Amino acid sequence: MDGSLRAAARAAKGFMPEEEGLALYEAGLAGARCGPLLEIGTYCGKSAVYLGAAAREAATVLFTVDHHRGSEENQAGWEHHDPAVIDPRTGRMDTLPFFRRTIEAAGLEDVVVAVVGQSIPVAAVWATPLGLVFIDGGHAVHVAMADYVGWARFVAPGGVLAIHDVFEDPAEGGQAPYRVWERAVAEGFAPLSQTGEPARPTTRRPLTPTTLFGRIWSLWLR
Repeated sequence: MDGSLRAAARAAKGFMPEEEGLALYEAGLAGARCGPLLEIGTYCGKSAVYLGAAAREAATVLFTVDHHRGSEENQAGWEHHDPAVIDPRTGRMDTLPFFRRTIEAAGLEDVVVAVVGQSIPVAAVWATPLGLVFIDGGHAVHVAMADYVGWARFVAPGGVLAIHDVFEDPAEGGQAPYRVWERAVAEGFAPLSQTGEPARPTTRRPLTPTTLFGRIWSLWLR
């Protein structure tokens, strides 16, 4: 990944460790062979820099779908709340200005296309096959599962479905992304790679685990 883009990703507001971001970049490169990239949930654009770098390298585009009002865990009183993203006029979260500054600073405005809105209404009218879908929106079970149902059907054959924060052990983290992972495997996605421990067997390709905080699971559509 280009050094200037890595620096831009490090500087962006957000929660994704660099090791996970680089794994996401590699997943983006793999998926871009089959079509454009799309992420659900971008916050202030840190993950979009990693995926945008992959999109540029592969001569495609990244769509980011986000209402920019924050997930449940980003709201006041929750662990990941940041008062800096509150609009003083409305008292509501608004990460869109931060996202725009991140993408501008990274020089990725030509390959990152912001879709501002709720994930499910956008999915209802979407028609373009995608090389990668990255699910990292709300982490409540009904929200994460709705994102999977709405978007997984657009992953092109040979494309990649990536899911953030997959923890099998409830003591390590929330279970909604893991439930999505289970359903994806049951419905025909083959595990491709994982950041984090423990690794699992794969039906199609060997896993390449690394020890990180948090996990990104990539799954390949056969």
